[in-house]
Amino acid sequence: MGSGMLLAFIVLLAALYVLYSYKLLDVPDTWTWPFKLRAGLTLLAVCVTVGALYGLYRSIQIKIQYDRLQDTLLHWEKGNPARPVGPLGGEMEALAGQLERIGKKWEDQVSSLQRLSTHNAQLAEQARVSAIVEERQRLARELHDAVSQQLFAISMTATAVGRTFEKDLSRARRQVELIEEMASVAQSEMRALLLHLRPVYLEGKPLYQGLSELVREIQAKAQMEIKLEMDAGLELVKGIENHLFRIVQEALSNTLRHAKADKMEIMIVRRSDALRMSLKDNGVGFELDDKKQASYGLSLMQERVSEIGGSIRYITAPGKGTRIELTVPLVNGGQRGSEE
Repeated sequence: MGSGMLLAFIVLLAALYVLYSYKLLDVPDTWTWPFKLRAGLTLLAVCVTVGALYGLYRSIQIKIQYDRLQDTLLHWEKGNPARPVGPLGGEMEALAGQLERIGKKWEDQVSSLQRLSTHNAQLAEQARVSAIVEERQRLARELHDAVSQQLFAISMTATAVGRTFEKDLSRARRQVELIEEMASVAQSEMRALLLHLRPVYLEGKPLYQGLSELVREIQAKAQMEIKLEMDAGLELVKGIENHLFRIVQEALSNTLRHAKADKMEIMIVRRSDALRMSLKDNGVGFELDDKKQASYGLSLMQERVSEIGGSIRYITAPGKGTRIELTVPLVNGGQRGSEE
């Protein structure tokens, strides 16, 4: 509005100068002072109105420019490739050009990250033999540390039941309930370990096919309903597909081992220039803190998402289930043909 008031002052001076030049300020003697005052106020009101309208016009124009800039920054914040700002005019033109240059650099960096992840996936595939050996050693340790100890505890408790059954029936019942609980825990651990026996990589299969086979295998071994929603024709670059497959695999493992859930929904959709993935279960949930993120493998998911330039969010609370939401930008289309 400051520019509008300045314009009003300039218009007023210009009007006075014109009136003075054409000797229009020499009013007849018949004009009374009240009439002269009203004429002056009218001229001033016209000038102020012109200035106010101009100031309003400039304010609306600046608001539109500001909204376009804010929309671009909001797209970046959500992990989406920014749309061109376009010409803004005025003092914001230089800022718009600078933002577009920053956006281009950001897209180039994300593209480089995704190409690097594809290259890493190819290197990892070449080292698959050593990875299989390491995976077997890890599974052997987990079998010993988790399932084997649970089975040993079940065996010891079952032996104790035999000695206390006739002496203390109430205590024997509690021991039987403890055996049931330990057997359930051991079963969950075994299901999670069986899940990790899946191939480490997709081995050239599209993501939809690999996830469908993974879901069928888990449903055949665990009493959990899994719903997969994904466009069967969606084929991404290899690096993105491998990371998304491993994230889903890790999330299913956590659900089997910790969540005590009987339902899980997996949804993967493409929205313009970004991929959205949602993993949701109806389990017990947990309190989200640094310790839980480490023990539940959430930090590993975060690392995988970061390697492909995406973002991840965890939504959970005790008794409320868990939902994991991912966003991965797809610069240069993100299709398989763009990596060549």
